[in-house]
Amino acid sequence: MTSQIFSLAALTVLELSPPDMIEAAARAGYSHVGLRLEPATAEEHHFALMTDLALRQQTAKALRDTGVKVLDIEILRLKPHTEVKEFERFLDVGAQFGATELLIAGNDPDEGRLTNHFAELCDLALPFGIYPHLEFMPWTDSPNLGHALRVVANAGRPNGCVLVDAFHFNRSRSSLADLAAAVQTNPQRFRYAQMCDVLGPVPDDMAEILRQARTERRFPGDGDCDLPGLLAALPQGVPISIEAPTRQQQPLDGYERAAAGLGKMRKLLR
Repeated sequence: MTSQIFSLAALTVLELSPPDMIEAAARAGYSHVGLRLEPATAEEHHFALMTDLALRQQTAKALRDTGVKVLDIEILRLKPHTEVKEFERFLDVGAQFGATELLIAGNDPDEGRLTNHFAELCDLALPFGIYPHLEFMPWTDSPNLGHALRVVANAGRPNGCVLVDAFHFNRSRSSLADLAAAVQTNPQRFRYAQMCDVLGPVPDDMAEILRQARTERRFPGDGDCDLPGLLAALPQGVPISIEAPTRQQQPLDGYERAAAGLGKMRKLLR
């Protein structure tokens, strides 16, 4: 029996440098972290792991010193004019850190082209031992579980996966029955999941959903999301990444936020 993998997502502690995040994760009791090699937005605070060799060396040292491992790397966007071959260096850096999972956003309204790009990326990632995960998010061109499942299925690659994030699952009104059926059919498509909690009804305004996603999530158990149902639908023992950015918890420092998120997740699992 293997122990449960818990990973600290970068967005939970975005103000921490990668070495500091790894240290915080180790102190809090995580086995893994997620590294944000590329920023999600132009505005967010970012540590340039792709271009800063000294920072990569410091990050690698922190991993060795703590024994923490890297679960996933993020974030690549598949856009209409994406040249997938240009992602090779990103994959190489991720593989050097030992990452096995890759977070992908679908930002292309042409589903056929998005599917082809996803398949091409899977092929590029295969020699690195990396599994690309299409993460559905309501404001992207892969807005819900059904769309992501269809793209990954039509891409037809053995390392192609779907990433379930509790916030996006809730806000996209995706179906637990559909998720359970997909997991039963292809459990290998779900290699990790991102957990947080969600408070309040789904807003009518997409800009408000996006704002909540980046700043107003809750720790597991502190909201309205059916996390027990979500966990029951996912493969048993699936690695869990805690991604819970919330301004409500900004008075906590990065370590305290990491520890609180993990503590509440463990309590929920019990």
